[in-house]
Amino acid sequence: MTARYRPEPFAAAVTGIGLVTAAGVGTAAAWRGVSEAADAPSVLHRPELHDLPCDFMYTIAGLDTKALLGVAVQRLMDRFSQLAVIAAREAVADAGLDPSAWDSGRVAVVIGSAHGGLPFYDEQHTALTERGARRVSPKLAPLTVVNGAASSVATDLGAHGPSQAVSTACSSGTVAIGTAHQMLRTGACDIVVAGGAESVCSRLLIASACRLKAVSTRRDDPEAACRPFDTHRDGFVVGEGAGLLVLERPEHAAARGATVRAHIAGYGASSDAYSAVAPDPDGRGIERALRTALADAGLTGADIGHVNAHGTSTVANDLIEATMLRRVLGKHPLVTSTKAMTGHTLGAAGGIETALTVLALQHQLVPPTVNLDAPDPEIPIEVVSKEARAGAFDAAVKTSLGFGGHNAALVLTRA
Repeated sequence: MTARYRPEPFAAAVTGIGLVTAAGVGTAAAWRGVSEAADAPSVLHRPELHDLPCDFMYTIAGLDTKALLGVAVQRLMDRFSQLAVIAAREAVADAGLDPSAWDSGRVAVVIGSAHGGLPFYDEQHTALTERGARRVSPKLAPLTVVNGAASSVATDLGAHGPSQAVSTACSSGTVAIGTAHQMLRTGACDIVVAGGAESVCSRLLIASACRLKAVSTRRDDPEAACRPFDTHRDGFVVGEGAGLLVLERPEHAAARGATVRAHIAGYGASSDAYSAVAPDPDGRGIERALRTALADAGLTGADIGHVNAHGTSTVANDLIEATMLRRVLGKHPLVTSTKAMTGHTLGAAGGIETALTVLALQHQLVPPTVNLDAPDPEIPIEVVSKEARAGAFDAAVKTSLGFGGHNAALVLTRA
């Protein structure tokens, strides 16, 4: 039998974080919002969704993109790209990098998004059907394509290395970071800005999600609608946001004296090859991704102290994922789902949640799973609820599952 290829262990240095979320704008505010869970996030009823079973979503309230980006720049991007650029600027500044001084040909950008500029498609379809072809914007293609965020960030930063978009549904952000890890391992670049961005307040998408019974219909209490691992969970709540990391080859970070927040030590991906919408009921796909990531990092389940789970608040996903985590890691890791504070940001989720996992490692603190009032007795893992819990852990895991069976897992280690 042919031996499997085993690459040499490689740990990418995380030197910068940028976060734009409903729990807070900016890394410090987002971490405070998620870890303290003191203020309710902006879960708002949306007038354009008024007649749908789910008429609410997590929204980043009070974010003035025109002031942050300038009118001329802002008009050339859909909102998901705007959020990505804002997060990228913060991440690069946090890393102590000066785009005017770096070797731009050695800087790459990899950003995931599930839907790109879908709301603008809605708007332009209305213009076409109600007012005719001459009212359709010539900017439809550049504003709505999934690679819009990666293109916009590369242009804004002057990054001339590879610029890539990843679209693997709700695992897009995690796959983007895993792709960045692989690019750095091969020496293709020295720096990668990677993560995910999404903004999909789309009447068409939410209507479809309602028909699929994927989203919560708790219209009378939207702030409590997202409740991962709870007995009364009834679906996820869509959110918007962006989470980007600056990743570097460790020798590059050391040479410039960068502060390293954590390391991406392992990555694994897989396909369920089972259903377009439902996860493999045995969780074998995400298990394969997680075991691959552990092997890539040279660790075992016993080494993992914390998991930021996909935890969508859907009946099937939470139980399948939790059962898989227990099977692979045991009961000891402290598990959380931060989606009850950010919403399910779809393609951005992996980027945002990996950034929060980095912060959990730094602070040695596991954020609570908000709204977990009645833990499902069938969930066989230790889920942190109500209040953040201090721990002592040197390694953590981020798991992601996406429609179509796209699974991804990252192993992160303490700096």
